[in-house]
Amino acid sequence: MDHLIGIGGVGMSALAQALVCAGRAVSGADRTLGTPALRRLEGQGVRVFPADGSGVTAATTRVVVSTAIEETNPGLVRARELGVPVVHRAVALAELLSGRKLVAVCGTCGKSSVTAMLGHVLAACGFDPAVVDGAAVVGWNGAVRWGKGEWAVAEVDESDKSLTAFKPYAAIVTNASADHYSEAEMNAVFDAFVKDVPGPVVDARGERYDAADFDAQNRSLAKRMAVALGADPAAVDAALETFPGVERRLQRVGECAGAAVYDDYAHNPEKLRALLGALKRRHPKGVAIAWRPHGYGPLRKMMAALAAVFREALGPGDRLALLPVVVAVSYEITRFVGRHNNWFTRILTWPGMWLQNFTTNEPDDSMLEVAIRALELVMPEEKGKDEW
Repeated sequence: MDHLIGIGGVGMSALAQALVCAGRAVSGADRTLGTPALRRLEGQGVRVFPADGSGVTAATTRVVVSTAIEETNPGLVRARELGVPVVHRAVALAELLSGRKLVAVCGTCGKSSVTAMLGHVLAACGFDPAVVDGAAVVGWNGAVRWGKGEWAVAEVDESDKSLTAFKPYAAIVTNASADHYSEAEMNAVFDAFVKDVPGPVVDARGERYDAADFDAQNRSLAKRMAVALGADPAAVDAALETFPGVERRLQRVGECAGAAVYDDYAHNPEKLRALLGALKRRHPKGVAIAWRPHGYGPLRKMMAALAAVFREALGPGDRLALLPVVVAVSYEITRFVGRHNNWFTRILTWPGMWLQNFTTNEPDDSMLEVAIRALELVMPEEKGKDEW
């Protein structure tokens, strides 16, 4: 029995789904229960426990963790007490895919979309690959497509440099910019990763695209790799036209008060610039953004750059609601909460800017309640204005 701590996260839930597809028995634990991702895993036979260590027993053969899991996590503490082996998520995924020819997709932005596109294209062209993405794909019932062919496609993570666990046959590097590390350090990580790849490498770091053309760039990278692996170019083009999309990537999820509502995962300056540019072109009257910073550590590093993107993209007709920061690891709460919230709010405020800060919500407020209050404020007052 593999036990995954933090199984509700995007990377861990994808690994859990892949392990189940491969016939492994899987359990897991998470601080937040009952999410759509966890309900999907439970429907596939995964038993999910609260994050109190109760899911780790003498019958557990391996505990899988990500870099975000603290040493004091009850499940990890219990595994140490019982002598249960502990491995990193990247090591577990690399082992799972080791019997296939792996195409690894990395980069600061776009890797989830490119991974899904390439997997979709290769499937349409008869390769029947196994695909493990970092985001759920429309029509896949999760982030995994478990084909039986010799090929695998996987998104690999540079945020903690765990991509070094993989030894791919081929690789794609979408781009490099400051995110978890400086741009120079990001480039060094990617250089080291691709230098020993024996097969084709599609490296787009030297290419320049307008931020509005991120989808065209993603399609280009997927096509170039598919053709390099032997797919017919015409068949690749036809497959790209049927690509269903990745969840939370400029995903239109409905309407509210006559305004189109989108869900997007953009959390660094480059992704936000591309997202806001696309939205402003689609909805010239104005955009209303409810945005949640992705961790106090990244917020501290990218605060000025993030503020600059919002300043450049948003005008007097736009609105911004700042939601509570995602807490990746518990020590961030005591180290950064309050201080960085206030700094970020100050540098985001300028004449004509409509900003509401929700980072000081009461402790008993759920994230859903906070988001609803934010959306009620940012939505346009007039009904039926489909330009929003």
